[in-house]
Amino acid sequence: MIKSTVLLRRHLPHRKLTTLPSSSSPSPLSDPTTRLEPEPHSDILLAEEIASILFTSSAADWRRLLTAADIPSRLTPGAFTALLRSPAGDRIPPLLLLDFLRHSSSSLQTLTLAASSSLAVLLANSRHLGPLNGLLQRMTETHRQSPSEIVNSIIDSFEARPGSDPVVFDVLVDTFKIMGMLEPASRVVFSMKDRNLTALAPSLRCLNSLLKDLLRANSMDLFFKVFAFMRESGYSCDEYTFSSAIAAYFRVGNVCAAKRAVLEMGEMGLAPNAVIYNNLIAGFCRAGKVDDGFELKRQMVEKGLAADCFTYGTLINGLCKERRSVEARKLLEEMHRLGLDPGIIVYSTLIDGFMREGNVDEAFILRDEMAGFGIRPNLITYNNLIRGVCKVGKMDKAHELLREMAGIGWKPDAMTYNLIIEGHLRESDSVGAFRLLDEMKHCNVSPNLFTYSALVNGLCRMGESRRASSLIKEMTSSGLRPNPVIYSSIIVAQCREGRIKEACETLDMMAEGKVVPDEFCYNSLIIGLCKVGKMEEAKRYFVQMSNRGLQPNTFTYGALIEGHSKAGEMDAADGYLKEMLARGLKSNKVIYTTLMDGYCKVDNIEKVFSTFHSMLGEDILPDIKAYSVLIHNLSKNGKMHEALQVFSELEEKGLAPDVYTYSSIILGFCKSGELEKAIHLHDQMRHKGVEPNIVTYNALIDGSFKSGNLESAESLFKLAIEKGLVPTGVTYTIMIDGYCKLGNISEAFVLFDEMVSRGILPDNFVYSALIDGCCKVANLERALELLNEMLVKGCFATVLTFNTLIDGFCKLGKLQDANQLFQLMVKKGIMPNNVIYTTLIDGYTKNGKMDEACLLFLEMQQSNQMPNAIIYNSLIDGHCRVGNTKEAVALFEEMMAKGIMPDDITCNMIIRVNYEEGNLLEAFKLKDAILEKGMPMNYITYFALIDALFTKADFSGAMQLLKEMKEQGIKPEDSECMKLIHSLSSKGFAEEVNRLLKVMVDSNWVTQQST
Repeated sequence: MIKSTVLLRRHLPHRKLTTLPSSSSPSPLSDPTTRLEPEPHSDILLAEEIASILFTSSAADWRRLLTAADIPSRLTPGAFTALLRSPAGDRIPPLLLLDFLRHSSSSLQTLTLAASSSLAVLLANSRHLGPLNGLLQRMTETHRQSPSEIVNSIIDSFEARPGSDPVVFDVLVDTFKIMGMLEPASRVVFSMKDRNLTALAPSLRCLNSLLKDLLRANSMDLFFKVFAFMRESGYSCDEYTFSSAIAAYFRVGNVCAAKRAVLEMGEMGLAPNAVIYNNLIAGFCRAGKVDDGFELKRQMVEKGLAADCFTYGTLINGLCKERRSVEARKLLEEMHRLGLDPGIIVYSTLIDGFMREGNVDEAFILRDEMAGFGIRPNLITYNNLIRGVCKVGKMDKAHELLREMAGIGWKPDAMTYNLIIEGHLRESDSVGAFRLLDEMKHCNVSPNLFTYSALVNGLCRMGESRRASSLIKEMTSSGLRPNPVIYSSIIVAQCREGRIKEACETLDMMAEGKVVPDEFCYNSLIIGLCKVGKMEEAKRYFVQMSNRGLQPNTFTYGALIEGHSKAGEMDAADGYLKEMLARGLKSNKVIYTTLMDGYCKVDNIEKVFSTFHSMLGEDILPDIKAYSVLIHNLSKNGKMHEALQVFSELEEKGLAPDVYTYSSIILGFCKSGELEKAIHLHDQMRHKGVEPNIVTYNALIDGSFKSGNLESAESLFKLAIEKGLVPTGVTYTIMIDGYCKLGNISEAFVLFDEMVSRGILPDNFVYSALIDGCCKVANLERALELLNEMLVKGCFATVLTFNTLIDGFCKLGKLQDANQLFQLMVKKGIMPNNVIYTTLIDGYTKNGKMDEACLLFLEMQQSNQMPNAIIYNSLIDGHCRVGNTKEAVALFEEMMAKGIMPDDITCNMIIRVNYEEGNLLEAFKLKDAILEKGMPMNYITYFALIDALFTKADFSGAMQLLKEMKEQGIKPEDSECMKLIHSLSSKGFAEEVNRLLKVMVDSNWVTQQST
């Protein structure tokens, strides 16, 4: 109940309502029953009768007289309302009216809101505040669903009685507050403003109390509205007002406004007391402004206010949160010097602070110190100690503290066990964690959500997602429902361990357990699916996520863009980027760099640069990775000038090239054969403190071999090892291939053995290089051994590998061995290509085995492989060698019909065949066709045709051929010229030979001395 003392009002000129403004009218929100309408005549007569009895009778008689007059049976709410409004009613004391109301409650049943409001105003006017509070509580209980009607009805009744005491509004606010109705309490204030009655608003004391309750209830919106009303209405706010306002500003994080309020207090001459200062210091410390808190402490001391344990405790807590425990320790010492008792809370705070900073020793010194002062550690102290030792991995100490707790009578709680379980898991000790879980259950401490969350997270970090997943069932059986965070941890771990199917099942299982997956669960799964290239499944969950009303974020789109980019599906990647931007999400440098890298992989240089420019257009500054992707792409495509321009640009922007940047340019120089530039860049990067990695040396070693610089390659390989770099499979492959190409097969095998001894399994590239090297030095036996070893170890032998061996056997004339390899190749499911057939057919024709060559030629065409010019040339040459001129000519005509151009050797061969068989006309037709197609003729064919023309006495035709030879730039050997001269001389063409010889001398084909 509110004390019936005079309430403090705000510091405004006091006035009472003597007249009502003509414009005043009841609120439209009022119930119709609250309007001041005239009562029936019977109610007025009954009211006058009641008033007469109450006014003239003693306290002992009025009840008897009312009963004798049968008034209880005739009493109506309207009659009571008429009594309150009548002039006679004004003469009756309000307490007597209230007593009459209580006496008549059984007969009256209900009372209008207007009547109750009128009685409330009368009680306020007579300063019967306690009874007023009781009446207002009954009114509120009766009309709880419409508190605004109560407010408006009381205002109406207040206005209906000029000169009434506005204290009724203070009591109304207090009543609402007592009943926990803060919004209606605030509505009283706002209604005053709405009805232009701000001069009669509740007192400063009342509003200060309301502000305090609103702050306590965290009703910040209402708080600031009431505070704004006070400022606008001219209230002279006091220290308590400002104290609440400052606390509210701190609550919403508006530190600047809090500071301004402190300054305003000083300007108004308000002197905060110690309690207010402590509240201010606490607010600054909570906001992370500890130094401002210290400034307030200094002001307290200057004003003669003593800082107490609360002041020091608040500052110590603030310092510890900012990891300034050493400074906090000094404050503790200051407390002791001032004779203040820090207590268990201060010591626990300091112990926790040192533990969080990893200063375990200092924390235990404080524990011992507090014991020396007779302060017994409590559960919080022990939990803080345990948290600290677990954080630094001192699990034995944690268990020692656990035993110590039990020894002095403290029972560990769930947090105690959770901290130690989490510590074991942080040390990858799942056995210790589960042992403690069993102990926890044995001691009747129920594992909670945090217990299982720690176990799940720890197991997932250790790669034990299956065991973590099994805990879900245990949780649900104990009545705990796993939250999306726990499921998300399991999904991430399953994806990391490559158990993508299980990750999908986990998310699907959530719905069965009535746990709705959140954005983190979907993102974790989508990211995992994208990393392993399962883009269709990722898209399915992306659609499912959207259908559930969850909004994809930058991480979702980033994963999809990266997945499609890695797969070379750049249209899909670009589509997701556009969708992301259309949703109002911002891209970032990681996403743009991923897109650039994707476009690099599909060799779309134009899109690489357009993406780079889009990045700049969105004011996203490229980092070294973005520039490196550009440089890598340009270098890979041989655009070294442009790559160096980009390299210069990134240096101008203050970015430091990393090993990937340098290696990309070095690789480009090595590919373009500019080894010196590559070596120079290698030296430059080392000078700038960027150490080359094995990828850098791989590029340089490969470039050295391709340049034929064995010494440089060996030197670089040795340098890499000296620097502690471990050669990779790529390094050994480059070295072995380089040695094999240079014919140094013995060094290649030394590196091969070293590679195997290091546990690096040779792949098909290594075996192929060694097989090729062995074939080059005709060591086919070792080459076959390597092939067999390769197949036994499961390496995939390529067509190139078999071709190398088959070619080697063919060159040595070992056609049977070559054919066996061919059959093995087919048996292994490796389809022979054009090169294999060419090699074998050429081998057979050179060894005169035309039947076998023709069979392969037929087989090749049956397998839908088109013979090339080399195969036709080989077959034609082979047929000519064994005298099968008809078959040779037929093949020649076939290849010409197919549009396959024969080489000059084949053409010349067919010309000679026609000439030797007497088909001189065909020979000349073929010669003209060859020249018309721009193909070269050789001097042997020309000399054969000249010999034929001499035989036919066509000397002018022969001389014309000589002229044609000269025009074609054909220069025969001196010895061949003399052979032709001797041949013609022996046939009796002496005079014609002299003419021929003169042309040869004039053409510088033969010397005068030779003739």
